[in-house]
Amino acid sequence: MTQGRFIALEGGEGAGKSTQARLLADALRIRGFDVVTTREPGGTPGAEAIRALLLNGVEGDGGESWNPRAEALLFAAARSDHVHRLIRPALARGAWVICDRYLDSSRAYQGGGGGLSDADIATLHDIGSDGLLPDLTLLVEVSPAIAVQRLALRDTEGSDRIGGRDAGYHARVASAFSAFADEEPARFARIDGDGDPQATHALVVAALARFLP
Repeated sequence: MTQGRFIALEGGEGAGKSTQARLLADALRIRGFDVVTTREPGGTPGAEAIRALLLNGVEGDGGESWNPRAEALLFAAARSDHVHRLIRPALARGAWVICDRYLDSSRAYQGGGGGLSDADIATLHDIGSDGLLPDLTLLVEVSPAIAVQRLALRDTEGSDRIGGRDAGYHARVASAFSAFADEEPARFARIDGDGDPQATHALVVAALARFLP
């Protein structure tokens, strides 16, 4: 049986992760791999329900976001369901799982952006998802000016509650992602996302070369 692989795409708002996840899945399917594409928060019915709570809030909340600890708990709960119902079963049958965001987004957004400790987020991940990590995390990095241009085209009806936070918050998120990649070079591949989608895709495929026959 073909060995399953777990690949996560990470990065800030406007990095183009969703496009790269789609292009990568298409390329792997052409090579004959069983591929599952998914996202966080989300991927299963339960996790998608939590996604709606996180990004849209609930009726009567006055437009206030969840506090950072509640937010981290909700993300961890969504991830737990996602891992146990979708990711682990797919890997067990030998599929490649391509995930748009995973644990490192919680570390960057609720940790770097929201001020929670990395240790606390790791503890939640150990409890909820048995500490499962990707085989490789592709960190797609874009310059701030290009991210702004892309978001203006994408978010024509406004941002969600996390994407719409202030520039200082997103600068802390970007700094956290960069620090993670520096600290764990064996698990991260840094991808220059400033180019067009095909140019970025070529870099993604090159980063995966050691996993491909």
